[in-house]
Amino acid sequence: MSAALKAMRLPLSREIPRTPHLVAGWRGFAQVMNSENFPTEDDKPFTVPISGESFDTYNFEPPPSSVTVTKNQLKQLYRDMAIVRRMELAADGLYKDRKIRGFCHLSIGQEAVAVGIEHAIERDDKLITAYRSHGFTYMRGATIRSILGELLARRDGIAHGKGGSMHMYTKSFFGGNGIVGASVPLGAGIAFAQQYDETGKITVNLYGDGAANQGQVHETFNMAKLWNLPVMFGCENNKYGMGTSAERSSAMTDYYKRGQYIPGLRIDGMDVLAVLAAVRHGREFVKAGNGPVIYEYVTYRYAGHSMSDPGIAYRSRDELQQNRANDPLSNLKAKLIDWGIMTDAEVKTMEKNIRTMVNEEVRKAEEMPAPEEHPNILFEDIYVPGSEPAQRRGRTVDETWY
Repeated sequence: MSAALKAMRLPLSREIPRTPHLVAGWRGFAQVMNSENFPTEDDKPFTVPISGESFDTYNFEPPPSSVTVTKNQLKQLYRDMAIVRRMELAADGLYKDRKIRGFCHLSIGQEAVAVGIEHAIERDDKLITAYRSHGFTYMRGATIRSILGELLARRDGIAHGKGGSMHMYTKSFFGGNGIVGASVPLGAGIAFAQQYDETGKITVNLYGDGAANQGQVHETFNMAKLWNLPVMFGCENNKYGMGTSAERSSAMTDYYKRGQYIPGLRIDGMDVLAVLAAVRHGREFVKAGNGPVIYEYVTYRYAGHSMSDPGIAYRSRDELQQNRANDPLSNLKAKLIDWGIMTDAEVKTMEKNIRTMVNEEVRKAEEMPAPEEHPNILFEDIYVPGSEPAQRRGRTVDETWY
């Protein structure tokens, strides 16, 4: 191991109580900034502070206590989170109207993770996640219309109406995966291909706290470290695996330490600026050939596990109310106004325009045609075009289609 790398392997950080990860006081709003020092240009970089309570490290150098941004980027961070929130609320309404059927997993409350990650990586970096994937799909380049069309099982949905909530893909985005924990080894394989092809890019490989105890996850950690793969593992710890709290399912809930021999970082996942700074920091570490890292994004989902889960049988209303006070959108909005980046009126105008735009996307998604009821559509995308067999088997010989 090089002397430089040894220097980065710090002793374990202090232990902090778990409760602050659930309360508004952990937001780190204490910094006072003099907005007169900000540049007047919207595209000129400057630095803003991040609370020291936003990170806990495990054998890893912490990110800096500030992050470089522009006024335009700060506005875009809020806009992206507001769009994801509004899109998820639209999906919620469509499901309750019985227009979306089957599974539907929303990420309301977790927007800072998807948005912060995307603003810290490049388009050619790869990303794979589990089934709470709508926000990541949008941030990776999909349109709102194509995502909602997919949820509505329409032909022009992003997976032609065949994937639904858990199976959406775009360039450099490998899903949305429905099997708990199974996306983690897939992501390591993607990172292996990047290393083999010497792309110089990294893979962001996400899973939930409910998947953290899966054997395949720990087997993947071992392989990734053995081969020093360019992968950033990330546990989105929203405190509940379906209806079971992290404390009831895991003997040790410090998920960022689960790699043992892999450096780790726990992040305030309700602060998009903390996520942005942490992922930039980790990406440079991984790109430098230091091997994988394990991140834990401490976040919270306001909705249930899926639309069939009201989300109040296993947690109190007081807990929900307490965590809503730590909303990632409200956190950033307060900073934008306090720092003079936007006025309250400008924020409200942006939110109104987003609501109008998403409503129009909903209308257009509902007008999309359903897939044609024909075997050609049913068997589509199974074979490489031009290699289809002359016959397609049904359940019995009588159902074989020629």
